[in-house]
Amino acid sequence: MQITKAGEYGVRGLINLARRSSERAVMIEDVSREENIPRSFLGKIFQSLVRAGIIRSNRGARGGFILMRRPEEISVLDIIEAIEGKIALQRCLLEAPDCRLLSGCAFWMVLHEAQVQVRKVFARTTLADLLQKQAILNAAGSPIAAAQTPTT
Repeated sequence: MQITKAGEYGVRGLINLARRSSERAVMIEDVSREENIPRSFLGKIFQSLVRAGIIRSNRGARGGFILMRRPEEISVLDIIEAIEGKIALQRCLLEAPDCRLLSGCAFWMVLHEAQVQVRKVFARTTLADLLQKQAILNAAGSPIAAAQTPTT
């Protein structure tokens, strides 16, 4: 499994929205420019997030995008699955697997365990957590230094 650019850009775009006041819609052009994400691609990603009920789109002079829930209530799992679809490390872990070896496959057991753990990490990590990690990263100046900074 690999998180695509769409998934990455979706997370980055929502971090950008979460950094701002939740009362004012943000223009997609602003998010696109600040995050260095192609506007048209971000528009498609945000439409997936609108369909999932994570953000709302407003038209008009005060148009733009706004979070539908507080950052503490939006998990990375919500975001990734809204954009990428259900997480599956291998095709045999899909809801309707088509593998004839499934009933006797030891590797399936390992893949299943790994998928459960990935989903748990994504489910317990919220947009608010990412905002906090981004602040630490910005202060530390590098991902390695940020990873070594204890969080509360």
